[in-house]
Amino acid sequence: MESIFNSPNPILFGFGTAGTVGERLKGFGCKKVLVVYDRGIKAAGIADRIIDIINKAGIETVCYDNVQADPPIWSAEEAGALGVREGVDGVVGVGGGSSLDTAKAAKLLQTNPPPLRQYFGRVGVVTRPSVPLILLPTTAGTGSECTPGGVITDTERNIKTNISGVGCSVNLGIVDPELMMELPRAVTASTGLDALCHCVESYTSAMANSISSVLGREGIRLAGKYLVRACDNGKNDREAREGMAKAAVLGGMAMSGAFCHLCHDIGRSLGAKFHVPHGNGCAATLPQVLELIAPYKTEEVRYIAQCLGAAVPEGASAEEVGRAAFAAAGRLLKETGLPGLKALGLNKEELLAAVPDEVVMQVEMEIKAFGGVAPPPLPVTRELVAGIVARAYEENI
Repeated sequence: MESIFNSPNPILFGFGTAGTVGERLKGFGCKKVLVVYDRGIKAAGIADRIIDIINKAGIETVCYDNVQADPPIWSAEEAGALGVREGVDGVVGVGGGSSLDTAKAAKLLQTNPPPLRQYFGRVGVVTRPSVPLILLPTTAGTGSECTPGGVITDTERNIKTNISGVGCSVNLGIVDPELMMELPRAVTASTGLDALCHCVESYTSAMANSISSVLGREGIRLAGKYLVRACDNGKNDREAREGMAKAAVLGGMAMSGAFCHLCHDIGRSLGAKFHVPHGNGCAATLPQVLELIAPYKTEEVRYIAQCLGAAVPEGASAEEVGRAAFAAAGRLLKETGLPGLKALGLNKEELLAAVPDEVVMQVEMEIKAFGGVAPPPLPVTRELVAGIVARAYEENI
């Protein structure tokens, strides 16, 4: 089957690479840049550190520090308008996925007039090239530093949707694990599981290809080896932080061609409608999804289970492989301390009333956009999604 792989932007990877951001901006010809981050990054001292590096390179900075979780249209447009008013010639995003996606939207709006809503969608959206964009992730999860689009919350329809195209493309991602060393355990777990889901879903996607599969497999291996270590001793374990940073980059690359499926489809709905943190929402159903797709992607799920510590005997049936993957993923959620849907205080009936219909609608849109095929490796019905959510609510404590 024909599939698409979108080669990502350049990535500069390694401890200390954040220190080159000023010189990299000079290489793009920038003289005044918009720096986008949230108040947590400011409080952690990371924003001031990056701004100081940029200023020492002789480049003026304008700061937008009002990034919101699951960035809403108004915040993205606010950041873009600030850049336009100040006449910036570059954008720098520093932080987690919300900051990086807000920076992508701000870049887009420098040359593509608002409202941002007119640029929503993966297919058929035309945008004009814009100013250079450098992204510096401070979490090992989103992969946004190497994906061709971003995720914005459409506050009118109360859904998460995409911006994409040349207008918001990344010119350089700088992945410095040093910026991730002080991440608290809960954030390490949530973002790390997001990275794992990127790798798992792209590897098991119906649209997977040889390149995305290689990237996904290595990302899964790295997350299986390093995620719990990063949660348990992230302030001191540089090897684990570096390993998870690599897993996040590989996940971003892998999903650029194969796309994510059920975990992310459900996670987006949980984030938009119930404000569940993105990584928590995506990982909330990972054990159940792995078990359900095992008959359709048996060898892939076998590999995933083994990377997560399961002993899967030779000759195991698809159902046995699925059960092993379910158990291994469930153990991982417990070991990282990720709270389940019930522990988050959500109402099961409200979840079942909202999430399944939205996921089915998302898959139907993908089928239309991708010429009759969608990323989920099995038929998606409302009953299937409702069953996944109901099981996850009761089983993942």
